[in-house]
Amino acid sequence: MKISYREACRLAVRDALAADPRCFVMGEDVGRYGGCYAVTKGLLEEFGPERVLDTPLAENGFTGIGVGAAIAGLRPIVEIMTCNFSLLALDQIMNNAATLSHMTGGQFAVPLVIRMATGGGRQLAAQHSHSLEGWYAHIPGLKVLAPATVEDARFMLAAALADPNPVLIFEHIVLYNAEGELDPAVTAVDIAQARVRRAGRDLSLVTYGNGLPKCLAAADALAGEGVEAEVIDLRVLRPLDMATVLASVTRTRRVVIVDEGWKSGSLSAEIAARLAEDALYELDAPVRRVCSAEVPVPYAAAQEEAALPSVERIVAAAKSIVPAR
Repeated sequence: MKISYREACRLAVRDALAADPRCFVMGEDVGRYGGCYAVTKGLLEEFGPERVLDTPLAENGFTGIGVGAAIAGLRPIVEIMTCNFSLLALDQIMNNAATLSHMTGGQFAVPLVIRMATGGGRQLAAQHSHSLEGWYAHIPGLKVLAPATVEDARFMLAAALADPNPVLIFEHIVLYNAEGELDPAVTAVDIAQARVRRAGRDLSLVTYGNGLPKCLAAADALAGEGVEAEVIDLRVLRPLDMATVLASVTRTRRVVIVDEGWKSGSLSAEIAARLAEDALYELDAPVRRVCSAEVPVPYAAAQEEAALPSVERIVAAAKSIVPAR
């Protein structure tokens, strides 16, 4: 069955509300407007204003309400319009949600799920287009997910709600319109392991989110030149499944990491460091990284495109470390 990423997200939220009366959704424009990305469209009419709550423009406030509701035994799904705005709620996310279980010796669980849009590519300018998931992947006490396929978008939410700890789900804005096949036999996914999305023997392309379709397109282009690229979808950014990455790099002996975050202090930097620590002698070439330009994401279409990772840049990075065929 073909389905859009947006509809997969919507079905996941709807199923969560239908399955558990403790579950509710809140955020800016999630009710009457149907969500800024139409993910919650129709849910207010189906479940009512006590289960689908429109909030003021006050991320710190409504995220804090979500933390309290989770501690009290409810299962809140907080939607933050864009990950840039999540910085207004950083105190609640980092100093409360991520720490309360540890600070109370496990007396309090915080089963909170926060969904937010991330990434550039839609000409939404700097305050709506950055990729900050790598920042949150730095914080112990959080689980950080980045669904890149309709299957993960459809089923990661249920697994996140079942987790006793706070889970952040980053949905890339460019993926909402993407379509993919949803296998009716699949009814659940894990939120622990990376996935090999394409097998290959010459190098590994390691990525997540909207980097996945770009890496798959790059792998197609490389295949036309006789280079077999293996594509790894991280899926879970904290905790990282380095075992899958290490197994791939050990086979291919070359790696390109594609991360829409800025290169400095990025998730790609962490992965590269771990490869240097644990697989240095398995590598036959330097680690290459393809990241966003170190600038606020531009509004102008041509500038935005130039600032973000591209298929062409991924192909060029791969060719720089693969012997000529």
